[in-house]
Amino acid sequence: MHTPRSTLAGWSGAGGAELQPLFDAHREFVLGAQVLHADETPVNMLDPGAGKTKRAYIWAYARGSFDALPGVAYDFCVGRGAQYPIAFLGEWSGTLVRDAYSAYDSVVRLHDRKAAGCLAHARRKYDELIKDNRSPVATQAVQHIALIYRVEHEARAMTAEDRLVCRRLRAQPLWDEFFVWLELERSRVAEGSAIAKALDYSNNHWATLTAHLQDGRLPVDNNHIENAHGRWVARRGCSAAANWRASVRPW
Repeated sequence: MHTPRSTLAGWSGAGGAELQPLFDAHREFVLGAQVLHADETPVNMLDPGAGKTKRAYIWAYARGSFDALPGVAYDFCVGRGAQYPIAFLGEWSGTLVRDAYSAYDSVVRLHDRKAAGCLAHARRKYDELIKDNRSPVATQAVQHIALIYRVEHEARAMTAEDRLVCRRLRAQPLWDEFFVWLELERSRVAEGSAIAKALDYSNNHWATLTAHLQDGRLPVDNNHIENAHGRWVARRGCSAAANWRASVRPW
């Protein structure tokens, strides 16, 4: 039996309206965390009448990776501008763990928020060069980062207070060595080269990359929220409802 698209759309809209209070409650729960992860990923949105799709974005927000009560909420938006996370976060204040996408700069400036960076993104810059066999310096950078991750792995099960002590005793010296190495290698490489850009990324975002050394509640990277995007990679077709939102149960 053929069901008209208008009927299907009406059912979806009515269902979404009934679920809105549940989403609002879950959003409030997620934004109750002092440490929040944020990330966005592209999805294809149907463009009725055009006979094709266009790009939209799923923005994800998750309570901190060390939070005893985890949870994540998704926000479907037609763009990637700063206005979308600004609207979703409202007056939330705390530390936002995010990548270096420039839109987050505007988000962090509001409501006494702080920013934490993502070591995985810095590492990715070097890893790409290693795969392309373009720089032996990149291998050394990854080795430095591996030592830092080893400490993080051992400190993961600790309390925030003990984790901070562990980081300052064991990870801080590794970061200091890494910084000295970065400065030295940057003075040796050609301006504008691929390895120079990778080194500059680490240097330019040093303050946010090392924010976890000042707060044991903060993670060293943003992998916690990036992993949550996996479910959307398999769902590249989304409805054209610009304000559609979805939430999932806490992990």
